[in-house]
Amino acid sequence: MTSVNVGEYDVLYQFNEMQKLALSPVRMAAQIYSQLLKSPFNPVSDTPQAQTLAAGLDLFSETTQYHGKPAFGLTSTNIDMRTVAVTEEIVHRKTFCQLKHFKRDTTRKDPKLLIVAPMSGHFATLLRGTVETMMPNHDVYITDWRDAANVPVFEGRFDLDDYIDYIIDYLEILGPDTHVMAVCQPGVPVLAAVALMSEDNNPNVPLSVTLMGSPIDTRRHPTEPCKLAMNHSIEWFEHTVISHVPLGYPGAFRRVYPGFLQLSGFVSMNFGRHMEAHIKQFDHLVEGDGDSADRHRAFYAEYNAVMDLTAEYYLQTIETVFQKQALAKGEMMYRGDRLVRTDLIKKTALMTVEGELDDISGIGQTVAAHDICTGLPDSMKTHYEQKGVGHYGVFNGSKFRSTIAPRISDFILNHEPHNRVRLALVPSNETKNAPAKPAPAKPAEAKAVVEKAPEIKPAAKKTASPETSTGKQPEAKTTVTEAAPVKAAPAKAPAKKAPVKAAPAKATPTKSTPARAATAKSAPAAQKTQKKAKPATRARRQPTKKA
Repeated sequence: MTSVNVGEYDVLYQFNEMQKLALSPVRMAAQIYSQLLKSPFNPVSDTPQAQTLAAGLDLFSETTQYHGKPAFGLTSTNIDMRTVAVTEEIVHRKTFCQLKHFKRDTTRKDPKLLIVAPMSGHFATLLRGTVETMMPNHDVYITDWRDAANVPVFEGRFDLDDYIDYIIDYLEILGPDTHVMAVCQPGVPVLAAVALMSEDNNPNVPLSVTLMGSPIDTRRHPTEPCKLAMNHSIEWFEHTVISHVPLGYPGAFRRVYPGFLQLSGFVSMNFGRHMEAHIKQFDHLVEGDGDSADRHRAFYAEYNAVMDLTAEYYLQTIETVFQKQALAKGEMMYRGDRLVRTDLIKKTALMTVEGELDDISGIGQTVAAHDICTGLPDSMKTHYEQKGVGHYGVFNGSKFRSTIAPRISDFILNHEPHNRVRLALVPSNETKNAPAKPAPAKPAEAKAVVEKAPEIKPAAKKTASPETSTGKQPEAKTTVTEAAPVKAAPAKAPAKKAPVKAAPAKATPTKSTPARAATAKSAPAAQKTQKKAKPATRARRQPTKKA
């Protein structure tokens, strides 16, 4: 990297800081004048001119506001139709991240879910809605990444390999029976971490992994960010977007990819949409629509809160994920000397989620994970594509809450160990109905099924009673009672007319006596069988008359 480039982009970072300081008094003045114009004691506050001017001042104040790291602010959730308190606690701290737990005041044991937040310019609070939606059914943890500008240089570096190590460490802290949800960028390091743990036979390998809008294979339907990364060399990125943290921050002189550059890139991709949103905000302010204005304000307070990334992590991600597609090609190396083998993942179920209108990770990039996890059977793979949502809608918003999140929860619950055992023991509809059809040919199988599922026997009696009373052929009882006399029927054919009306009750015990003797039944049991066999006798007589 040349000294000229270093100087140019250090000046850019310094200019951004000076701009924030210079706008601070102007922003404060705009806020004061806006309050004066809207004051009920101002006689002109209700005039269109005053409302328009106040709306303009408010919009200026909002767009120039500096946003630091927001708080999650999640204090409660709903479990079993009641409100439960939620407490944020730090489970473990590392240099560039802390593992945060949203502890619920409940004794219910729900699946542990580790949400790996993206380290791509925004804070983990961007997933506030994701955490809030998953809390009712899961014990949620999240990776809360630290702004590189606040990490002193002497605390060391952080790259993509360190990212993988952090994920492995957190999975070992949480222990077995943990599920992972990777949102956007973490898809590659999470899948690599699971592959390394699987190869090492680590007992803490997660039960399932859910990848949401992740750039696993950027060759499939490349978007504008993918094309930018593939059309420029790694040297171009190093010379163009890498800067040093200026004085005034704990991480001064650390080489970083500044968060404001990342935010500028996001805004430029959808500049028209952002302008339209700000124009609508101006209209809401003029009309006094406080609810819509507050929603806009809350969204951009989160969207404009950005953090710096370490230069080594950013550059290694650009090269490995977007330029070489190393994981998708089976060429990704860990620590330079160990191949990441996703084909060794055999115990971790995989779910992928994509958005139809995703302009960051295009359609097909996430589902590519199924192609490289060849060691997993199809029963452990699931894919879902949500229509009508973009990148943000994959993990937040109304469609995520109503459609995507329930599918993820079902996927996680179906791969809980105790659920696997329970579902394996529950007979399917085919198993429950099986004795009715194969019983005439194989009565022994019918008895075996009844022994395994005793609840089927009373159900058969209940359904046979109305059929017997109406004169229909009973299915379950007929198959068991007539199994023995079926073969003997042709031998008795010449004596059809003898027992027609003389003694129907005696003829039945005569035929059933050999069958009961063969099974070693007692006399009272034979009498019960005689009573139950009467409907069957009538049923056999009807075909004789028709003939």
